[in-house]
Amino acid sequence: MKCICDRLALLEALSATGPIAAARTPRPILQCIRLTVEKDVLTITAYDQEVGVRYRVRQIEMTRPGDTLVNADRFLAIVRESTDETMSLEAAEDLLHIRGADSHFEIIGQGVREFPPVPDMEGDPSFSVKVGALRLAVEQTLFAAARENTRYAINGVLWEKKGKQLQLVATDGRRLAMSRASLEKAVGDDAQAIIPTKTLQLLGRLHFGADEILEVSLTANQVVLRSEKATISSVLVEGHFPKYQDVVPRDQDKKVTLDTSGFLSAVKRAALLATVESKGIKLSLGTDGMVFSSRAAEQGQATVRLQGVEYSGPALEIGFNPEFLLDALKVCPDQVTFELKEPTKPGIIRAEPSFQYVVMPVNLS
Repeated sequence: MKCICDRLALLEALSATGPIAAARTPRPILQCIRLTVEKDVLTITAYDQEVGVRYRVRQIEMTRPGDTLVNADRFLAIVRESTDETMSLEAAEDLLHIRGADSHFEIIGQGVREFPPVPDMEGDPSFSVKVGALRLAVEQTLFAAARENTRYAINGVLWEKKGKQLQLVATDGRRLAMSRASLEKAVGDDAQAIIPTKTLQLLGRLHFGADEILEVSLTANQVVLRSEKATISSVLVEGHFPKYQDVVPRDQDKKVTLDTSGFLSAVKRAALLATVESKGIKLSLGTDGMVFSSRAAEQGQATVRLQGVEYSGPALEIGFNPEFLLDALKVCPDQVTFELKEPTKPGIIRAEPSFQYVVMPVNLS
């Protein structure tokens, strides 16, 4: 293979694919990325046997098609430190020659045939969705996914395709986040799958435009997402996702509409004197509006009144982990509705057009 490549486009591709190449692995070949030049496109492929990505760079001038396998970290470091507008890549006998205006690097590669096959999309996609809509739904749910290895089935985000809607759901047992994205096209029956958090984090790193169309194929054990720029493939999380519908409150009788930025600021300030021992902050709702408070032994206490809150219902005092509130508010639009019932019942934050967030209270006694 031989080509001249735009350096910034190459750097973008390597920054996206490099983290997939497994730095700590007993198989050195998985520390490599595959470079394939054909039809005036450079395709960079990385794979850790769970998640694979093919990133296509079109800003090249091809002299000779072919492919090679090189260490991802070394190649990325060379391209990152270069100041050239373009770089020349030439592979010959497991050596990759990288040339700039005043530099020449030779990286020893490995045999391309040893690189494991990366799954690709076969047949028609299950549905297609705009990147911007999917990215927002992922952002509004991914933070709530579990991180404990002992609860494997919730170490991912549930995708439910129903008609021309895709609902995403994530939980760690103490909170539950849900969001929806409208599909551009959907075929076949309704389907569901649990997508690993690692795969969804990769989706956020790829430089897709908001209006780009992403085709998605769901099979029994694999998801493949494909755009003109890149293809992501991933195994699915095994197990059964909890029946999340059973924990969504439906009889909340205390509701307030709040400015998101003010709500966020009040929680942040009240949390300044919350400690691990005090477990959280107290929310007081009554004729005086909404007040947040916290107390730390031998340190002091904080009281923050949220301005502009109108409420005429029964008084309520309830405790929450401030981090759980902040995580949700950071992904909400300008206005939210906060619904409550009792000190021992979960609260729910709703935001247009489709975000719902259920959060369990904490006992502050």
